[in-house]
Amino acid sequence: MINTSYPIGWEGFFKAEEQKDYFKALMAFVEAEYSAGVCYPPKESIFSAFELTSPQSIKAVILGQDPYHEPGQAHGLCFSVPTEQKKLPPSLKNIFKEIAEEYGRENRRDGFLEDWARQGVLLLNTVMTVRQGSANSHKGRGWEIFTDNTVKYINTLPQSIVFMLWGAPSQKKEALLDNPLHLVLKAAHPSPLSAYRGFFGCGHFKKCNEFLEEKGVEPVNWM
Repeated sequence: MINTSYPIGWEGFFKAEEQKDYFKALMAFVEAEYSAGVCYPPKESIFSAFELTSPQSIKAVILGQDPYHEPGQAHGLCFSVPTEQKKLPPSLKNIFKEIAEEYGRENRRDGFLEDWARQGVLLLNTVMTVRQGSANSHKGRGWEIFTDNTVKYINTLPQSIVFMLWGAPSQKKEALLDNPLHLVLKAAHPSPLSAYRGFFGCGHFKKCNEFLEEKGVEPVNWM
């Protein structure tokens, strides 16, 4: 079975989800898909975002769509790729381009975003698994319910959190956010198909840090 044991903080959340029929059906589907062929991220990395970022440490949430579906890319954090993956996916290139524009200097080249996760940025995909070479192949099988429930849970947390919602699937989660402590930022998806329709120039990375600093929280080092 997939490992769903997590550090203190997520335990109660996962224990509740594991009892629900949708989650049992989802895990059975995921097990069958991984047994039948190649899927991403690696099975042991599906819940990496939760392992690296505890509820208490969350400063920001970035919601992607579904994992990269080509070999050597997805590892459980949205938009991130392993250090050894030298060819950055187009969406990640555009994210780095926006950060460089906002801060007026050359941005990082390494696409491994674990340092963001360890600083309190929950890097979550709306759908958390995918079949190799087939984008959105695990859509509509229960992950959306799981990530809805994750967002609802985070919405109840007592610290101020920035939600960065890029693209239509992520922006659907806005309806779940009603805690006045939090800040919701929306923009087009950073994909080359849509980045020029409002992702470039969105200013989200600076806006996030300005909000955190106003609340007395250490900003995220995006570089």
